[in-house]
Amino acid sequence: MKLAKVLGTVVSTHKEQSLTGTKFLLVQMLDPAGNELPEYEVAADCVGAGLTEVVLVSLGSAARQISNKDRYPVDAMIVAIVDTVALGNDLTYSKRDAS
Repeated sequence: MKLAKVLGTVVSTHKEQSLTGTKFLLVQMLDPAGNELPEYEVAADCVGAGLTEVVLVSLGSAARQISNKDRYPVDAMIVAIVDTVALGNDLTYSKRDAS
């Protein structure tokens, strides 16, 4: 899994039938200290993440393991909304402080 920040939404009115009702978000990957990396991903969202939230993104075949969707054609799935990130004893991100 990777840390990422939600930048926006991706809307598609015509899509593979199994993706009907799926919310897609554009995310930018982060390093452990919370710095933005030059990597972006469109990820399906199964946790109700919102704009600017820091999330955990599951990538590759692991992204398809959610809800027994073995034929779900996604390579990235938002699986958690992050509350805090700590490196050693240093708190590098807190959702409460980000508001």
